Amino acid sequence: MTTQPSIELVHGDITEQHADALVNAANSSLLGGGGVDGAIHRKGGPAILDACRDLRASRYGKGLPTGRAVATTAGRLHADHVIHTVGPVWSREEDRSGLLVSCYRESLRVAAGLGARSVVFPAISTGIYGWPMDDGARLALRTVREETRLPVAEVRFVLYDEDAYDCFERALAELERPSS
Repeated sequence: MTTQPSIELVHGDITEQHADALVNAANSSLLGGGGVDGAIHRKGGPAILDACRDLRASRYGKGLPTGRAVATTAGRLHADHVIHTVGPVWSREEDRSGLLVSCYRESLRVAAGLGARSVVFPAISTGIYGWPMDDGARLALRTVREETRLPVAEVRFVLYDEDAYDCFERALAELERPSS
């Protein structure tokens, strides 16, 4: 039986979360980077990098395409799996929102395939990739709220700073407001 997952917002560090799966806002190389990606690789340890190198040597020789997701071990993190997804770089000239929505959908699909009941997300693409936080929050929350066909029971958005948390809180309140 599938139902709408519960959604929780947390102000904090994604690498400190306990869950079945943590989502990594990765770059296409899968080999680590800055922001959330770097933090997950550092805290999770070399097992994550080794698994990512194996993926690059097999299925993803040219890197993970934007909007796709793939899972690895979580290494030393408090999770069973890390789901890596590559968000789009924001553009004023081109609507890439479908790719951002795909990051969340594909990550949930991968999580369901792993049997994960709890999934933790960062705010994908809203850091160095420049996606406006308010729009990123709206797209992320709406996508997760619409996902009712997968057995994921709990989705947690872990937001590193207060501004991000506030944007997600406003977007969640708007999403939960009854339509008239």
